[in-house]
Amino acid sequence: MVTAVDTNVLLDVFTNDPTFGTASTNALRKCLKEGAVIASDIVWAETLATFPNTASFEKAMEILQISFVPMSQKASTLAGELWRKARLKKTPRKNRVIADFLVAAHAMDSASRLLTRDRRFYAEYFKGLDVLSPVE
Repeated sequence: MVTAVDTNVLLDVFTNDPTFGTASTNALRKCLKEGAVIASDIVWAETLATFPNTASFEKAMEILQISFVPMSQKASTLAGELWRKARLKKTPRKNRVIADFLVAAHAMDSASRLLTRDRRFYAEYFKGLDVLSPVE
């Protein structure tokens, strides 16, 4: 079982978030027991940006056993197509950023499931993607 992880879960863990930290840590541990955990280019970059330096980030990811798996052209294309559709809708969701779509498309292409706190959004736009949430 391969689990792609979203930035929000990693930030919960790394910052020991008072609301979501424990649940995200427990969910991440469960996913690691069940197989590999991977991070996309987007998640990698967003998470790295919150660390004081690259070395400390890389060490933290190594300790957590999270691997970098880059996005494929197939996943990038899917993300772009779905983002375009969302932007054309007359709903509040049209303002989602492309990064959200890239994270889910990467999970669909490279993993069995996605671990995120944003389950409702991903379930709405990415039919067939197994979405896990540490808080639901």
